[in-house]
Amino acid sequence: MISIQKVTGKKEFLSFVTFPNTLYKSNSYYVPAITKEELNAILPNENPVYNNADANFFLAVKDNKIVGRIAAIANWIEINEQKKSKVRFGWFDVIDDVEVTRKLIETVIDFGKQHNLNSIEGPVGFSNMDKAGLLTKGFEELNTMITWYNAPYYKDHLLSLGFEEAATWVEFKIDIPEETRPKVVKVAKIIQDRYKLKIIKFRKNKEILPHVDRMFELLNKTYSELQTFVPIQQYQIEHYKKKYLPFVNPDYITCVANEKNEIIAFSIIMPSFSKALQKAKGKLYPFGFLHILKAQKINDTAAFYLIGVDPEYQSKGVAALIFKEMNEVFLRNGIVKVETNPELIENKAIQALWKDYKHKQHKERQTFRKSI
Repeated sequence: MISIQKVTGKKEFLSFVTFPNTLYKSNSYYVPAITKEELNAILPNENPVYNNADANFFLAVKDNKIVGRIAAIANWIEINEQKKSKVRFGWFDVIDDVEVTRKLIETVIDFGKQHNLNSIEGPVGFSNMDKAGLLTKGFEELNTMITWYNAPYYKDHLLSLGFEEAATWVEFKIDIPEETRPKVVKVAKIIQDRYKLKIIKFRKNKEILPHVDRMFELLNKTYSELQTFVPIQQYQIEHYKKKYLPFVNPDYITCVANEKNEIIAFSIIMPSFSKALQKAKGKLYPFGFLHILKAQKINDTAAFYLIGVDPEYQSKGVAALIFKEMNEVFLRNGIVKVETNPELIENKAIQALWKDYKHKQHKERQTFRKSI
């Protein structure tokens, strides 16, 4: 018999965030999240997103064993301001038993109906800054710090329960050339001179802080037309500063400013932490942080985390300037491969940034929805 239990206590929340570690303990492509970070993402007293969202978390239990988990989320900015009457589901993991999935989804649907919502979609988090999408291609690729991993049967479960495909994200691997191509250098110089642009580089993390708000403003501008967009709130920005800044190597951040010293484009790249997180096994202490520190300094792979370009400059070749700077960073740090973060398949402007580099799509993920 399958029972669904609402997560309330500290022990249950811990079981909720660590369940995937048990489910995928023998899977060499799964990357455990840092347990403390996962808890901070879902606890109301830790994540300020609850200023504009409500969420409940549930565990599925069968034969006294946890066999699934799911979150039911209402983002009130999305519902009230963007007029999207949907309940989100996320943090979705399950054994290969469609009846467990059915029970979990029915629990989220009940949550949605209680709030008078008329559709369900997921897996997604609270907002655009959270992990999103069910992995549908690339099951034999190493997972990343900013994505969920799942087995192929998840999609089959959802389709059998009447869901249809909603949004699709694609991810790419990019090979970094052994030198910055002369063409890129030439074009970057032309663009920089034509629009009187300059590069801002950083030596210490604290130098980045004065520019973070503008970066998020550019993110809102860059992605505002995409189907899953929900504006990032200021209190969320403050939260993400604390959450991600410790992982950032300042040498991997590039900002481009105009003649008024306004940032008009930026990119944030991080050394890949996937292998380090596998070694850490969800714990920073006593030794997990050492693996992460090593990955920050010694690595041949990087993760393309965020990029923002003011729409006014998106068709003016600013990408060439960003890629020139990034290529030089990669050469300095021994990076030979870069993995992009998930980009919506219709976001051709972003995907065009690496069209001149050797690359291949190696992963795909989707969300699924249905009326309730």
